[in-house]
Amino acid sequence: MDVETFGSFLELQANNPESFFHFFVAMNILIENRAFFSEHRKKTIVLTLSLDSTSQLSEFNSLCINVPEQELVRSLLFLEQHAHKHGRNLPPMPRVLQQKILTDREIEVMSLIVQGYINKEIAEKLNIALATVITHRKNIMEKLGFKSVSALTIYAVMHGYVDINNI
Repeated sequence: MDVETFGSFLELQANNPESFFHFFVAMNILIENRAFFSEHRKKTIVLTLSLDSTSQLSEFNSLCINVPEQELVRSLLFLEQHAHKHGRNLPPMPRVLQQKILTDREIEVMSLIVQGYINKEIAEKLNIALATVITHRKNIMEKLGFKSVSALTIYAVMHGYVDINNI
């Protein structure tokens, strides 16, 4: 998915805003342009600096960006899982990611990886050798073309292989 940033609301308006799936917007921009964002309430996610719900607008989904990266990714995945269950209303995934390209065992290993288990724990849980876990891990990343566990986590949640509450 492409992400575009704009320096102003006018710049957003000049770039066909209806073509975007979501608007991630600062509170001050939302307040200044409330009519537009209220009309696109389901597509709008307000970026806040506070976790305090009293400082957020109840009409909109909010996302606190003043948190560590891991917590921010978790919050994004939580929004995706609850607002777009099974990818509903999202653009289609590339064809290669739509196909089942992982074996059942690789899916098991992937699920445990994104839940935070280390290789040794995965080997013990699945009764397989440590070297086998490492091989599965390498194959999973190569098949999917990912370089980070964060990308793998997003993939696993979006495909329903793991619940965000288990991460």
